[in-house]
Amino acid sequence: MKTTNKASNVIFTNPKTQQQHYSLRKKKTPPSLLSTPSPLSPPSQHQKLIFFQMGATEHVVGERENEIEAGMREKEGDGGNKEERVRDLERGEVGVEEREVQSNHVDVDDDDNVGHGHDHEEFNVSRFHRLNPTNPLRIVINSSTRVAKPSQPTNQSQRSHTHTQSRSVPTPIETPQPPPQQQPVTLNSRRYTNRISLFIFALHQLLAIALVCFLVFKGIRGLIQDSDSVKRKQKNVLKFFLPQVEVATFMSIILAFIWQGAIRKWPTFMIHFILWCTFIMSLAAGILLICFQKAPTDGVGVCFIAFAIGNGLYGCWVSHRIKFCCKVLSLSLQPVSKFSDLNKPTYNMLGVGFLWISLWILAVIGALNFYFPPLIIIVLVLSLMWTTEVMRNVVNITVSRVIALYYLRGMQSSTQFCLLRALTRNLGSACLGSLFVPAIEALRIVARGLNLLEGEDEFMFCCARCCLRVMDSIFRNGNSWAYVQIAAYGKGFVNASQDTWSLFEKEDMVPIVDADITSSICFLTGVCSGSICVIVVAAWTQRVHQSFTATLSLLTFLIGYLLTRIAMAVPHACVSCYYVCYAENPDNRLFDKTIKDRQALLKTGREVVVPTPRGLRRYTTRS
Repeated sequence: MKTTNKASNVIFTNPKTQQQHYSLRKKKTPPSLLSTPSPLSPPSQHQKLIFFQMGATEHVVGERENEIEAGMREKEGDGGNKEERVRDLERGEVGVEEREVQSNHVDVDDDDNVGHGHDHEEFNVSRFHRLNPTNPLRIVINSSTRVAKPSQPTNQSQRSHTHTQSRSVPTPIETPQPPPQQQPVTLNSRRYTNRISLFIFALHQLLAIALVCFLVFKGIRGLIQDSDSVKRKQKNVLKFFLPQVEVATFMSIILAFIWQGAIRKWPTFMIHFILWCTFIMSLAAGILLICFQKAPTDGVGVCFIAFAIGNGLYGCWVSHRIKFCCKVLSLSLQPVSKFSDLNKPTYNMLGVGFLWISLWILAVIGALNFYFPPLIIIVLVLSLMWTTEVMRNVVNITVSRVIALYYLRGMQSSTQFCLLRALTRNLGSACLGSLFVPAIEALRIVARGLNLLEGEDEFMFCCARCCLRVMDSIFRNGNSWAYVQIAAYGKGFVNASQDTWSLFEKEDMVPIVDADITSSICFLTGVCSGSICVIVVAAWTQRVHQSFTATLSLLTFLIGYLLTRIAMAVPHACVSCYYVCYAENPDNRLFDKTIKDRQALLKTGREVVVPTPRGLRRYTTRS
């Protein structure tokens, strides 16, 4: 039954609540309870009732009826300890049964609250209404009167009649968490990649420097303290061995810059020129060595002639790919003109290479006075090959970062900063790739060559197909295309290889990149420089000291090849960036429709491409 109090316009749903209200109106409110409490102490239960009477609170949700009744009985029994009793009630000393009460709508008119003898009460009410919403008093009152409904099962609320006191705690709202997102790939990774390979290379360099210094010391000691025969031998080596090597080194650097400048200026012409110039130079070097009519020079000459024949066959085999390769090379070299200092890493690496080879050749001479000279010289040659290959890949990663940032973000980054990054954070990946990529690519070429042969021997060709599958799986985890993502995103060598090849497969670019001959052109450029060095050094040595001709021919060929490959890393990196960045974002405005048109021609069959076999060969039955 509802009862309405006309004086206060308050509707009560319980007669006991109405009686309590009248008893509160009759009693005079102590001024101490109307004073503003401390911001740190919450209001007592009695203060809440007073604010409820004066109309200062908002809608009260979940007020417990039995708590009010027990509190008022204590208040009437002991008027001198009102505040202390209320505090005891809030601490839970008086147990009441927990039940839910419907919310009472309070609508108090200000005119009814104004009466005689209540001036102090009206003053406190006006002070409360003027409080800022951020005042601690209003925050405490509002937070204490807005109580959420406790979430309990129905059978638990209707259980026993035990008197327990429990505080109403707002139920936390469980917001749905978004699914975990992958961390965005950053272009400024600060971690060092492939630290194990970096440590191995650093240890190798320390050992190589120590060995070279020790062998140089042995060579100088042989010139000063050894017998006359040893001194005479050392002087002959220095006189007829060292000058040729230094000249070949200097000539290789000049040829490297000539090849790179010519390719950047006339890319279409230079691809045809390199293919057939290498054939001519290697054939000429082989014929020249055979003309000396000595067993060592004849063996080296035969090797050069065999390579020349293979080079000629390869030039005929890839003749249909040259046009597209020339177009891609021309497009990929266009951003180079925007970076005037892009060749500085090449200058630095070639300068360091020249100094290291000059010191290295002295160590080779000193190894002649040490135990097991052939074994020591082989170790020095392998060390030199790995070191120069790392230098080449440092240039490759530096140029790849500059060009990749231009394609991906339109940035013109600092070449010096990219070189510093390649020499520190990405050096481990360069060392790992330099150790495995040449061997992987060479074995893959051999496996492909075996699969090109026709035959009826199922056993032999079954092994060839198995080898090809193995090399293809290895190539997927380690290839030269990985240097672009190593430079751009700071990935490890294996992860970059896998991600790059996955991009090619996703964009259906595997046939295109698999048929690219840019790496072959760079390889043939190094062979051409080495052949030119062999022709010059062999003719020179044959006139001054014939016994050194075969040795110097092989040594100068190796030096010419390695130094030229360092300079050719610039166009190779540009082409790699063109393919990889296109696979990552084909809609980039910096790319034209060259690759899309090529893909369309391959799909329609209007462009004839002789694919290198990558799996089982299908044999047709012969009638």
